[in-house]
This record gives sequence, C-alpha cells and structure tokens, in this order.
Amino acid sequence: MSKPNTLRLENYTDNFFEVNSTHGFLPRKNPLLKLPERYNELQKLMDEMPIKKEDGSDGLLSREGAIEEGVEGLFNFKDLVSKEKDVFIIQALFRAYAFLTSAYLLAPAHFNYLQTKKYGKAHDVLPAQIAEPFVIVSEKLDVYPFLDYHYAYSLGNYVKRDDSKGFEWENLAMAAKFSGMDDERGFIMLHVDINQHSPELVGSVFDFLESKETKGVNNSLRKCLSAMKKINERRQIMWQASRWKHYNDFRVFIMGIKGNDEIFGDGVIYQGVSDEPVQYRGQTGAQDNIIPTADIFTGVIDYYPSNDLTKYLLDLRTYRPKCIQNFLEDIKNEMGNNRLFNNLKESKNEEGLCLLIQILDEIYYFRNGHWQFVQKYIMANTKYAKATGGTPIISWIPNQITAVLNYMDDVINLIPVRSNFINKDEFNNKLFKKRDLLSKQLKLLHGDDYNADEVFSLNKKMSLNDD
Repeated sequence: MSKPNTLRLENYTDNFFEVNSTHGFLPRKNPLLKLPERYNELQKLMDEMPIKKEDGSDGLLSREGAIEEGVEGLFNFKDLVSKEKDVFIIQALFRAYAFLTSAYLLAPAHFNYLQTKKYGKAHDVLPAQIAEPFVIVSEKLDVYPFLDYHYAYSLGNYVKRDDSKGFEWENLAMAAKFSGMDDERGFIMLHVDINQHSPELVGSVFDFLESKETKGVNNSLRKCLSAMKKINERRQIMWQASRWKHYNDFRVFIMGIKGNDEIFGDGVIYQGVSDEPVQYRGQTGAQDNIIPTADIFTGVIDYYPSNDLTKYLLDLRTYRPKCIQNFLEDIKNEMGNNRLFNNLKESKNEEGLCLLIQILDEIYYFRNGHWQFVQKYIMANTKYAKATGGTPIISWIPNQITAVLNYMDDVINLIPVRSNFINKDEFNNKLFKKRDLLSKQLKLLHGDDYNADEVFSLNKKMSLNDD
C-alpha cells in the first residue's frame, strides 16, 4: 500500500528542536528564562526594554530615544558569544539580540505611529555592539540574523509559570517582550499552545509512511484529524487571549525589513559586518510548521497556484531551523505527486477519502480563522497594507484558502453519494457556502476604500464566523 519510509528521526534535531511524535515542533526542553551571569549587562537591557516592565513601571520603549541611549552604552560581546557551545545558551542569546535589533530599529516607527497612527521610518543602521554578536550566534544556529518565529519570538520564548502544568497559554509567560502587556503574551503564547498538539500531527505522518495496509492508513488519518481538531479548538481561543484593539501595541516591532519598503527603505546596514544593506523577512505565524506539514501530507501543496504569493510561502521555509526544513523537505519528497490522494483513490478507500475531506475541512477552518484574525486585528486597525512578513494582507491568505477549496472539490467528487461515513450533500452545501463567502469578501475588498467591518460581518451572516 505504501512505499518504505525513508525518513530518519535523527535527521530532525539541532539539539534545541527535535521533530518527532514526542516533541512535535516544540523545543525538546524548556528554553532558558535568563542569560548566564556573564551577560548581565545584556540581560539588564532586555529587562528594562519593554513598554511595561515586569513590575508594571515604564520601560525604555515607553520613552522616545531611550532604547537608543541604552544600546549606545552596551558592551560588544562578540568575543564571548563566539566561544559558546551550549545550544540553549546560543538560542537565548539569539532571542535577546533579535528582540534588541527589532526594538532599536523600529522604535522611531513606533513613536511615529503613536503620534500619527501611521508607521514612520525605522533606523537603517544596526550598531556593531548588536550586529556583530547577533550575526555570530545566528551563524551558530544557521539562521538569518533577524527576529524569527522559532528561536526568538514564539516557540523559543515561552516560560512555564507552573512546570507541573501543560502548554496552555494561561500557564505561559514570555522570556522576552516588546509591550510587556498581557495582550502580547496571549497573542504569542497561543502559538506555543497550539503546538502542544503538533506531536500527534507529526506522529500521524510517520504512521502513514509506515502503513502497509488500508487499516493502518486510516488509523494515521484519524490521528491527523484528531490533531487538527485539537489545534483548531486551541487556535480559536485567540479571540480571548489577545484583544484585537491592542494588537498595534506591539505589531510594529515584529515588522520585517523585506517587503516593508515604506518603513525600511533599501534595507539595514549591520555595522561592523557589511557596508551593504540587508533585507530579512519579519517573524510571522506563517512560519509555524503545523499547516505546512498538513498541506504537504494531505496534498494541498499540489494545489498551490503558481504565483508570487506561493513563492513567498516557499521562501518562508528558509526562515525555519534547518532540522525543520529537512523534515518538511523529506515529507514533501515522500508524499510527492499527491501520494495520499492517489493511494486512497486507487485502493477505493471510501473511509480514507472521508477522513481526508474532514482533515481538509479543518485546514480550511484554520486558514479561514486566520483570515478573520487579519480582518479584525489588522484591516480594522490600520490601512497599512503589509503583513509583518511583508506580504500583501488582502491577497495572502485567500490564495491558500482557494487551494484548499479546490482540492476539496476533487476529493468530494470521489466519495459516493450515499457514503457510510459522511453526509455528502451537506458537505457540498457547506463547500459552496465557503466559496461564496470568500468571493463576496474579495469583492468588498476591491479598491482602497473597503470597509473592514463589513468584510468581517459577512462571516457571521453566512454562519462561518470563527469567534
């Protein structure tokens, strides 16, 4: 039924991340909360940096020019960081320098927003005392020297309040932060929260590749469906974890250089590293690994349209840790030519096809929920048309939603009218409604004078609201 599995678990670890059915995409153990004592000066600057500090007092980012003054007196730790070998210390250093880089560069844009409600220009030179050690630790991790999703802002930034409890966002704090307010914590830690179910998702992929018969295939699909349902249940909590009106309290600090010319111009010079300006993408939830894994495993990736938005999606793969890049590349090779779909089709596996359409439905609800976050958290808050990763807000997620819907059409057509496992007519009606919703929303978004609230209200009117 399936060809031999060529994936090897030992390929998917860098000793910080370890992609398997035990850890999923989370670190193999909790990240460090603080840097070692030899970096006390850097740690003190990180503690003083947030708009609201841990004790509730105002931090450096609450006062214009304060972060620049703090950085000016910072010691250059390049010689010390070059000697570090412990990956958890290296990751903590990367996180500190990544946060400090974004805070320093984007502070002017932040204060301009407070005054005008428009993002202003960022600094275009990163001082050597940040740039040089930052590049060194980035090279040790083999990632770009800029704020990322994995090692810095999200998956490598959680602290368990009670180590005996799980990864629910209520039990998580942030080691490093920009606003220091609870809405930032909820927004970012919810991403960690949903990844507590990534081990089950990863396990379902390996189970499928090891399956020799229909029973094993279907069991792997049940596991995948179970994981995606749990992930969506936790994702929906975002509406309570982080209030949309407060997203702009910290959003500007997670903007990337690439794609945000209005803020960064031609790029940023890393002083002491190169005289040529560089451009890196900002951290974004699109760097998470859950949906890429589900897309590759199920075959959604074969329905991606050939356009610049898809090129961006694939470019984001390079912003992941190498062990995760290798995992995604290997399952792509294993699942090539829509292996799962063809397996189910050729074996006339009706139950498997019905499980697949339900998994695709969960992928749709994940993406459509994300699309509703964009409508409410970004489009209703600002007319700035770029996401933190540098993509056009209005077209980015609809591009992927369309791919899922097109694939669902092909799968549902193979399922018998009187299926023993799903109500095909009901599913077809819901599929039509999903297409209709997206079509109506995109029509409303034509031109620059769209009404974001009107776009968002369609979700509830058509009974497809996420909140």
